[in-house]
Amino acid sequence: GLRIYEAKLWAQGTAINAKNWASTPLALELTYARSLSGREIAKRSLVEMRRQGDISEADAAKWLADMEAAFPDVKEGDRISGVITEPGSAIQFFINGKPGRKVTDSAFARLFIGIWLAPQTSEPGLRNALLASTAGG
Repeated sequence: GLRIYEAKLWAQGTAINAKNWASTPLALELTYARSLSGREIAKRSLVEMRRQGDISEADAAKWLADMEAAFPDVKEGDRISGVITEPGSAIQFFINGKPGRKVTDSAFARLFIGIWLAPQTSEPGLRNALLASTAGG
C-alpha cells in the first residue's frame, strides 16, 4: 500500500501490551511520509476511532473540531505526537516537537490512541509491531 507515516510508541518504565495500553502513560509519534491536510487527518482519525464502538453525534462533532484545530496540514518529515501522561485524563498533542492542542476528554484520548493500539485497529500488524517495540520497557 501507500506509505502514509511511520509510527513510534514509547512508554516510561513499563512495556505496553494488549491488556494495559489504555491505562499506561505513553507517547505515540507519527512521522509523515507525504503531504496531507489536517482536515483529512482529522476526518480519517474519527473514522478509525469509530471502529472501536459507537460514538454519539455530539461527541463526534466535538472531537472532529478538536482534531481539526489540533492537526495542521503536514508535509513529508512532519511529526504529530500524542502524549498521555495520566491515563483517564487527557492527551497532549505536539507538532514537530512543539506543544499543541490538549484535549481533556478521557474517552477521546483512549479512542484516539486506540486507532493504533485497540484490538479493533484497521492495522493489526502495525499494532503488534508497536506493542513489541516497548517490550524492553
